[in-house]
Amino acid sequence: MSAFRSAHSGAASAAEAAKACVAELGAAGPLERPEEALGFVYASDGFAGELGTILAYLREATGVAHWVGSLGMGVLATGKEYFDEPALAVMIGALPTGSFRVFPTITGSLDGFRTAERDWIKDKQPGLALVHGDPTNRQLPGLLEALTAEASSFLVGGLTSSRSGQSQVADEITRGGVSGVLFAADVAVATGLSQGCAPIGPSHTISAVRENILVELDGRPALEVFKEEVAGVVARGASLSAGSFHAALPIAGSDTGDYLVRNLVGMDAARGWLAIGDVPAEGSKVLFCRRDRESAKRDLEHMLTRLKARVQGPPRGAVYYSCVARGPNLFGPGSAELGLLREVLGEVPLVGFFCNGEISNARLYGYTGVLALFL
Repeated sequence: MSAFRSAHSGAASAAEAAKACVAELGAAGPLERPEEALGFVYASDGFAGELGTILAYLREATGVAHWVGSLGMGVLATGKEYFDEPALAVMIGALPTGSFRVFPTITGSLDGFRTAERDWIKDKQPGLALVHGDPTNRQLPGLLEALTAEASSFLVGGLTSSRSGQSQVADEITRGGVSGVLFAADVAVATGLSQGCAPIGPSHTISAVRENILVELDGRPALEVFKEEVAGVVARGASLSAGSFHAALPIAGSDTGDYLVRNLVGMDAARGWLAIGDVPAEGSKVLFCRRDRESAKRDLEHMLTRLKARVQGPPRGAVYYSCVARGPNLFGPGSAELGLLREVLGEVPLVGFFCNGEISNARLYGYTGVLALFL
């Protein structure tokens, strides 16, 4: 097997979808050394109760022993989005012998991970970890930071988005924390991140804050500053819709102007306070942004073009993680978001899912698209 191969199916039953994917994978011919390959599997949450059966069938039918993946409210394939409907997306990747290491769920302490993986990490010097997280674990941000430090790896991935349990795949069905796979230094990978929200004004200094409540920005009531910027957007002719405005926390030291988007969760008109979905520090920065289809499309095209320019030749395979608020909810119907990826990257084997939060460089994002290309 000289390259990656992928398959997807929108069959109504898990059994039919799994059989269709195996048939499509096998159409390219027998797998060479399947026991050394890595499998990726993403299933819609309608198949939540059958994920273990799907995994067992894929392992037996393909001979591939090691698998990682997640449930999602939608799954992704080359040029195709399945959102809120039964679907399965599968990919098998040929990788150098011994160049990856699947690890089970970490729910709190990294002691077990450290003991099990210390020697492999020292020997292989991994540069990337592909991870899936359980959004119900409140320790998740800290776990991501600790895992990055322990594995000395750049993290990419997404949080499970399921209405039927937050199951992940890491050689077995697991849940409750962070699981995934480490890749050794000899696995060439390029990654990119695309924002789904565009700033509507300058950044502000948080001059007073109470936990997640912005009290003052630049010495003025936070809500007053926010309303002024929204009024400016309206004056420029933009339409308003529920949930279109958010707070964003700039990442200190970022040379790309990166920021973490957080929801606005409450307002106190009498006091001029504004609550957000994070706990920023006094003296840090915040800006306001707007979820907008055209700006999101431009940012995605820019990310893809920039990423393609960094690589030599077509990628062997790809994994893409997109927020559940993107896809048809932002780019429109007809698999428009994945169509942009195919337009720039070509017919690259690709799988992924719509996430409840996206992971890049140990940080938890929202409204973004995170892409990893295997070269």
